[in-house]
Amino acid sequence: MSQSLTGGAVGRRDYLQPVMAGALAAVVGYASTFTLVLAALTAAGASPQQAGSGLMSVCIAIGILNIVVSARVRLPVSFAWSTPGVAFILTVGEPVGGFPAVAGAFLVAAGLIVLTGLIKPLARLIAAIPSAIANAMLAGMLLTLCLAPITAVAEMPLLALPILLAWVIGLRFARRYAVPIAVVVTGVLLATTTHLPAGALDGSWPVFVPVMPVFTLDAIVRIGLPLYVVTMASQNLPGLAVMKANGFDLPPAPLFILTGIASAVTAFFGGHSSNLAAITAAICAGPEAHPERSKRWPAPISAGVVYLLLAPGASLAAAFIAASPPLLIQAVAGLALLSSLTAALAGALVTEEMRLPAIFTFVTTASGITILGVGAPFWGLVGGIAMLVLLRFGIKPPVENTGI
Repeated sequence: MSQSLTGGAVGRRDYLQPVMAGALAAVVGYASTFTLVLAALTAAGASPQQAGSGLMSVCIAIGILNIVVSARVRLPVSFAWSTPGVAFILTVGEPVGGFPAVAGAFLVAAGLIVLTGLIKPLARLIAAIPSAIANAMLAGMLLTLCLAPITAVAEMPLLALPILLAWVIGLRFARRYAVPIAVVVTGVLLATTTHLPAGALDGSWPVFVPVMPVFTLDAIVRIGLPLYVVTMASQNLPGLAVMKANGFDLPPAPLFILTGIASAVTAFFGGHSSNLAAITAAICAGPEAHPERSKRWPAPISAGVVYLLLAPGASLAAAFIAASPPLLIQAVAGLALLSSLTAALAGALVTEEMRLPAIFTFVTTASGITILGVGAPFWGLVGGIAMLVLLRFGIKPPVENTGI
């Protein structure tokens, strides 16, 4: 009997570790960037109700994906929203046609993701984008947001300094929880200093707000196509790489199709792209979930349940975000994205031959230029690839002797 009890205890521990890891991944992923999602949707023209609907719909979508896929294949396949994608959306502003045009762009990006799963040459084309160029483009998009914490300290020190201090203390004593700690401090500050307009919380119980997509060339070129590239290059492909690094070699096509379909559904409710998780996937698929790879699959299921539990709070969070100083929200988002900026810059500059094209991509993207109605991330990507081709296959300029 003692052996039976011991076996039962071991079995419970086998499940407890991945369940705790999955819950941690979901809480960290949500708390670190939900403000960024709401700020991005609002900047793109969404009302607080539409922004709350968008966040809730994506939470439900990735919750269902995490639960169903992991339970079906018995592998720790993790899904999340596209943090680089919402960071990009925050930089482009409201297009011609307003938020319905944004929803149309979301739908176009979702359709392209599905096509990537169905058409192998398209998947190979995206995979052929050099990782250094993709990382440099991402770093250029993140730079402005990552400067926001310093700008906020200069413009509203009484609010921004406590948040920055909480983040630094978190880095020192609980690195994994640094951003959630900063988010909690921000929530306390907003709750005590923000005055919501009369009736702002009326009907704050979450509701889906349908958005009828409108297709405009401006939104498709400025948002849809770059969002597709960013989601594939900065989320889906790194997500597959994280899984492979932990011993799980996944067929990508079915996953692209599933995430594309989920993204298409949420687009009708104001939600942006769902995709493979990258950073939080390392928690669910790595040794932290369980020493044995075969026992890690419950982690994403646990994460999915947590996302479903967090979804109802989207509307209330959106009301507070809408009434808060935009710079303060951007500052918290900037702190959450500093690690992403660090990783992107490191990936962009890892090899010497790629550094100049990567830097050109970075500065072009960070410039925020718009040419022929097309935003800077696209031109950064095109410019970096063109320079790489020129340096590899063109006539290389002579190296000057700068020694004294």
